[in-house]
Amino acid sequence: MTKPTTHDLFIGGEWSKADNTERDTIRNPATGDVLAHVAVAGESDVKRALQTAQDAFPAWRGLIATDRADYLYRLIELIQRDTEKLARIITSENGKPLKEARIEVNFAIQLIRFAAENVRRLEGNIIPGSRPGEKILIEKIPHGVVAGISAWNFPLALTARKLGPALAAGNTFVIKPHELTPLSTLALAELSVEAGFPKGVFNVVTGGGVTVGNALVTNPITRLITMTGSTPAGRKIMAAASEGLKEVRLELGGKAPFIVMEDADIDAAVNAAVAARFMNCGQVCTANERTYVHTAVYDEFLKRLRTKVEALKTGNPLDEDTDMGPKISAQELEKVDAMVRKAVEQGAKVELGGRRLTGGAYDRGNFYAPTLLTNVKGDMDIVQNEVFGPVLSLIRVKDFDDAITQANNSRYGLSAYMFTQNLKNIMRMTNELNFGEIYVNREGGEAAQGFHHGYGDSGIGGEDGQYGLEAYVDTKTVYLNA
Repeated sequence: MTKPTTHDLFIGGEWSKADNTERDTIRNPATGDVLAHVAVAGESDVKRALQTAQDAFPAWRGLIATDRADYLYRLIELIQRDTEKLARIITSENGKPLKEARIEVNFAIQLIRFAAENVRRLEGNIIPGSRPGEKILIEKIPHGVVAGISAWNFPLALTARKLGPALAAGNTFVIKPHELTPLSTLALAELSVEAGFPKGVFNVVTGGGVTVGNALVTNPITRLITMTGSTPAGRKIMAAASEGLKEVRLELGGKAPFIVMEDADIDAAVNAAVAARFMNCGQVCTANERTYVHTAVYDEFLKRLRTKVEALKTGNPLDEDTDMGPKISAQELEKVDAMVRKAVEQGAKVELGGRRLTGGAYDRGNFYAPTLLTNVKGDMDIVQNEVFGPVLSLIRVKDFDDAITQANNSRYGLSAYMFTQNLKNIMRMTNELNFGEIYVNREGGEAAQGFHHGYGDSGIGGEDGQYGLEAYVDTKTVYLNA
């Protein structure tokens, strides 16, 4: 076991002591080992970080777009160089298998690269005026100081998802990583120093949401808030931001349906269903939360699914052959276990798993068995509420209409999956399936050039691609007369 590290706040391009001596203890969810002691910012620290970002804003926005992009390109080079180091930090603090952590590092690179490549595409308009010789100019301008609040399930990628477009568009940035997984973001801050970022452009304040998050949201310096997290937390942020009429982008929970029709490629659908459910121990907002299978292929699908789930290896996430690591915390593990027990009380059958893993190394971490439930009905709690864990609920449907109706019976609207070879059903699905992003005949995993957004309780706004980049600028209208 390596000696725990100690981390301060990152403000103005330097490591800065918090005004208090309190520190969060960061533990490895697979072993329980202490990884680090991290500063807990107070309200005064958040004010200092925001003011530093505000002071840095005029010079940063004054750079031409390609100069801002060059800083991001230098950061990308350093992330590429340190891929293995960053992946191990992610695995140690989050618990996802190392092979998945490497994918996350690459996704972080792609997100920053898209912002850097496309910053010159933040284009305005010239419109004919209402008077002789007049022109109306619509200009895209940065908001100012952007505050980011991040979740624990993709600690590096979620910071990159917000950092890249915020800086590329000319804003300065202050982020609060989740208190369970701040180490990836702090490592990225260290790389920003090596990349030569101007002081104050990128700042990190660590600590809990009640103090740090609220201070970021309510401070008048903050002009845009971009948050990834739970729906209850998103509601609180929205309410707190309303007093200052802040612009808010929220990427919240999901309850993705995974629909398998009678003409689907069964092996491909099974592989995708397992990948979309058990990746990162099911702790993904786009995860397969409800698997709807046509009755004509249900039995065969279940047979192949059982084989696939049984083959998953759960264990030390640093082992190259591990398929699934631990839950992020004991509290999260207990929440998932309670949902499974409730489902059984309501009539579901546990085909596989359904319990905490114990014995040997399992006793040190937060390991839950890959779980397969059958006899699941649409009115069960586990079908309506986000599980965010390694539990696959299998539901029989009689036809396409039944699948669409049940899939849409949710307050969430982030992601959905459809496996079918029927073009007519695919065309209907594009109109009738009420989700912001839909994966057809493939597993999940959004692209940096796409647009990641949802409806209903899944949030407002969105991230990634040109549409996501546009969120990081405001508009200014100029009526130009000579």
